Amino acid sequence: MEPIDIGLIVSGGMLVLVVLGMRVAFAAATAGMVGLIWIFWAKFGYDPARFGKAVTVAVKTAGQVPHSKISSQALSLIPTFILIGYLAYYAGLTKALFEAAKRWLAWVPGGLAVSTVFATAGFAAVSGASVATSAVFARIAIPEMLKIGYDKRFAAGVVAAGGTLASLIPPSAILVIYAIIVEQDVGKLLLAGFIPGMFSALIYGLLIIGMAVVIKDFGPAVSGFTWKERFMSLPPALPILFVVVTIIFFVYNPFGGDAWGTPTEGGAIGAFVVFLMALYQGMRWSELKDALLETAKLSVMIFTIIWGVLVYVRFLGFAELPNAFSDWITSLEMSPMLILICILLAYAVLGMFMDAIGMLLLTLPVVYPAVMALNGGDAVSAADSTFGMSGPMCAIWFGILVVKMAEFCLITPPIGLNCFVVAGVRDDLSVQDVFKGVTPFFLADAATIAMLVAFPAIVLWLPGQV
Repeated sequence: MEPIDIGLIVSGGMLVLVVLGMRVAFAAATAGMVGLIWIFWAKFGYDPARFGKAVTVAVKTAGQVPHSKISSQALSLIPTFILIGYLAYYAGLTKALFEAAKRWLAWVPGGLAVSTVFATAGFAAVSGASVATSAVFARIAIPEMLKIGYDKRFAAGVVAAGGTLASLIPPSAILVIYAIIVEQDVGKLLLAGFIPGMFSALIYGLLIIGMAVVIKDFGPAVSGFTWKERFMSLPPALPILFVVVTIIFFVYNPFGGDAWGTPTEGGAIGAFVVFLMALYQGMRWSELKDALLETAKLSVMIFTIIWGVLVYVRFLGFAELPNAFSDWITSLEMSPMLILICILLAYAVLGMFMDAIGMLLLTLPVVYPAVMALNGGDAVSAADSTFGMSGPMCAIWFGILVVKMAEFCLITPPIGLNCFVVAGVRDDLSVQDVFKGVTPFFLADAATIAMLVAFPAIVLWLPGQV
């Protein structure tokens, strides 16, 4: 049996394990180990006497993965970004941000829901975790919306959908993971996520306003705030802007010349700044301990997924599946843009059964080379490319599209993690309630993805300035 056939069989088996409910990390690691043993034993001619040797070689091959990949300095961004979000919550920055958004935006139809969306977008700028964003605003925003008569399901849907913005708006843990998998510049990818992330928030806001105008008693506007009260709400929220500027200055020096530091250093300094703010706000030892524990739990979960999936990725390399898939994609007699759209639709289906990080880790080693081949290769110029952009820019554009699809999957049943988090925080809500409330935002995400595909400049303008 050829390696490619082994790759297809083992990959199919792994998907079965995921559908049956096994965690992605363990399903991928199991499939990867079985696949490596199978391939090495096949090279030994399926000699029973050499099966032990095949197992030994497979274990040694897989055992090199955790240290060689996880020791990457770029991955240290993930726990620092997550820590920033939890410390910001204990520093009171989330309440200040929500209050400022409410005073400035609540006067529009559906204003409190619109305020929630833009407050989550602001918090996403200091938190790299969608789950943390949803959990925080489920406690802050939902009670406020319920007080003035919002349907509890829609209020929960607003928070769950708004939480997904942390996947795109830097600092973003998922963008860092994508950059490491495809070996692209982390700083440029983080910059590329800013405009699409804010664009997504704008589409969400317009959707809510449209629903409030069309549906009677949908979401009453909140008025009565004076200009003095509005301006007084800004200083407590300004620390968010300060942290964002601090991180961006280290990722990209806006004054020209070399960057002031690496993204890792920027994330660490951002966490330290928020830590000082939290101390100034009176954070106690118990709160600091909770922030560190929650950061550790989420970081360990992410790193466990990475370890498991990278064993599977190592197997894919021996099975030669990525090259075979690239050759098959480029041989199709279809428009490259149509193929790209089909790939994005496939991500939407996969997201119904897998979490966002696991989905990207499992698919990108196969899908990314195929998309780059469609465009003309890694080193193609914009003039000679299929999609009208150079190889590095295509990598950034596709990364934002894929991460936006991962956002979509965070609210897609039956796995939509953000929906489970919101339901877990609120005792008066079931998961089914949250899924019903988040349904209108599927249309908003579809419109956003269509715009990013049709107008790549939305993604590429900011990183193109570097």
